[in-house]
Amino acid sequence: MRYRQVADNTGQKPLRRFGARLTEREKSTMQNFILHTPTKILFGKQQIAEMAGQIPADARILITYGGGSVKKNGVLDQVYSALAGRDVREFSGIEPNPTYETLIKAVEVVKAENIDFLLAVGGGSVVDGTKFIAAAARYTADSDAWHILQTVGSHITDAVPMGCVLTLPATGSESNSGAVITRKSSGDKQHFFSPLVQPRFAVLDPVVTYSLPPRQVANGVVDAFVHTLEQYLTYPVDAKVQDRFAEGLLLTLLEDGPRALAEPENYAVRANVMWSATMALNGLIGAGVPQDWATHMLGHELTAMHDLDHAQTLAIVLPALLHEKKAQKREKLLQYAERVWGLREGSEDSRIDDAIAATRAFFEQMGVPTRMADYQLDGSSIPALLDKLQQHGMTALGEHQDITLDVSRRIYEAAR
Repeated sequence: MRYRQVADNTGQKPLRRFGARLTEREKSTMQNFILHTPTKILFGKQQIAEMAGQIPADARILITYGGGSVKKNGVLDQVYSALAGRDVREFSGIEPNPTYETLIKAVEVVKAENIDFLLAVGGGSVVDGTKFIAAAARYTADSDAWHILQTVGSHITDAVPMGCVLTLPATGSESNSGAVITRKSSGDKQHFFSPLVQPRFAVLDPVVTYSLPPRQVANGVVDAFVHTLEQYLTYPVDAKVQDRFAEGLLLTLLEDGPRALAEPENYAVRANVMWSATMALNGLIGAGVPQDWATHMLGHELTAMHDLDHAQTLAIVLPALLHEKKAQKREKLLQYAERVWGLREGSEDSRIDDAIAATRAFFEQMGVPTRMADYQLDGSSIPALLDKLQQHGMTALGEHQDITLDVSRRIYEAAR
């Protein structure tokens, strides 16, 4: 079957089936796309103070956040100062992998307090969780809001408007309409999309990232790097602009990712990392090109089952997946080797292997280990991981839809 990427800044990851098979000529040219990037970005120092003008003056606002870091670093105080005189409430406790069980409590608050604007203050998990709250608070298609995840958001007809103040550059959730939610009771981690949960605005002040722990900085860089590769390392369609843009993001993350760890209060470094993470998943580099996302789907199951950080699971899966799919990704891997890693000598096979090894080494350099054993996992859960993939319909993944359960098993086993 033919697949078309819906590239309207939905953050859509799996490709959608829509007609006949692609011809060889069509496979080698840029695909049709619709790109709409409506999130207003307020970027730079002290931009939190400019936020109030983006929210209706009479709105009943619910601020959502995670733990106490936004209180300790003063970000929450800045938000309250910007919203002085407004009708504001707050909901805290959204986890790094936001859970349905916590978020549904916030939905109850939204309904009880007649909240009509949500403001996420935190990283991608808080933004993702707030997107779910926004949709679930007005969901009528099913009495159980988990139905949103079961139907990938296809039945969302209304949502509470929302904006965000980003404190951790990583997921790009601040400028797309996708989200990933975990349900602890069933061990599921699933995604949904809807333009109705697209943030109206996002405040990106690199200064607020100065106090982030090294682990979160490293995770953010790895997450953005893999987001970019999921849209870049597929097969050529002569999309020169998207390729060059993606390569620019990768090179920036390679240069400034380690510097963000070494120089935590270097504004220029933090600004470049923050903007790279946003641009990696706002729809631009994925418009008109084939996309993979199998690394994310396999990684989600690892996170749900073993409570690993999202970026840690990406670092585990990606090198093994690239080795498994070297033949299918050959042309783009060679381009990646040359343009990103400067590998021009030796055989094609050696350049590909060296590029994959360099990618693994970069993750390790950032402090994110790349094998299951590094996280005390021996691979015994692989059958259960495959069962979850099957339950979630993830039986034909990748840009060619050729990553079957058997291929996923080989990838998991190679990542041990």
